[in-house]
Amino acid sequence: MGFERFDALRGLTFDVPEGSAFAMIGANGAGKTTTIKVLMNILEPSRGSATVLGVDSRTISPRELAQIGYVSENQDMPTRLTVGEYVDYLRPFYPTWDRQLEGSIARQLRLPLERKIGDLSHGMRLKMALLCALPYRPKLLILDEPFSGLDPLVRDEFMEGLLEQAGEMTILISSHELGEIDGVATHVAFLDEGRLLFQESMNELTGRFREVQVTLEIEAVRPAQIPKDWMQVRAIGNVLTFVDARFEENGLGEAVRSRISGVRGIDSKPMALRSIFTTLARASRDNGTRWKEGQ
Repeated sequence: MGFERFDALRGLTFDVPEGSAFAMIGANGAGKTTTIKVLMNILEPSRGSATVLGVDSRTISPRELAQIGYVSENQDMPTRLTVGEYVDYLRPFYPTWDRQLEGSIARQLRLPLERKIGDLSHGMRLKMALLCALPYRPKLLILDEPFSGLDPLVRDEFMEGLLEQAGEMTILISSHELGEIDGVATHVAFLDEGRLLFQESMNELTGRFREVQVTLEIEAVRPAQIPKDWMQVRAIGNVLTFVDARFEENGLGEAVRSRISGVRGIDSKPMALRSIFTTLARASRDNGTRWKEGQ
């Protein structure tokens, strides 16, 4: 996918499992919003293709669009209408609109139906976007940087309202804030400069990464032969540290002692999601490596 001489997306291929909460993560400019625009047929790819709800994105019709919800931090809404007036306007476009669900969401999010949209705070506008996207029970809900600028309380209320109504809905989230998807996403894809570094389930990702600290009887020295799954290897005093990207509880001790002499102790601990992504991003940029599941 390119814009004139700039390739916004390069060889990007991923699958969103049905019923998952799938997070596209990456810095601003990584290609997340461009990917969403391709999926929604706002942009047509110069190469390749995308399939949404079983249909080529370039031929997506009102039938499919009526099954897709969309929430964005930059969503345009008619500022002169009240919240209630805008919801009244949208309702006839969706045959599956559930008035009871609409009322339940409005009450849960404490939305002022009589207030004009132009007078709403940023957080309230995002809550309203959720109110507009959920009552027709979409099969796919797209959240494009939905949490930007939200205070923690509003963000939690937003997610509570979403997750309570999720059901079997597939959720696609784009975000550059890792803390926003931790505990929410079931699967994750990491984009960097339009490329997919990897796609993986959250359980597998967090399960295979560990920070390892090896205490030695002598001064630590980097091993001559470092396994490809040992990343950020550092020697400080009599301690050697590294990130094990393919952690196995039973095999770690043998792998360490076969390469390092004078081992006194080995400790490992799980890594925060932010640390995992930072490690992978640095490895990719330093080595030109595309990190994928199973690598």
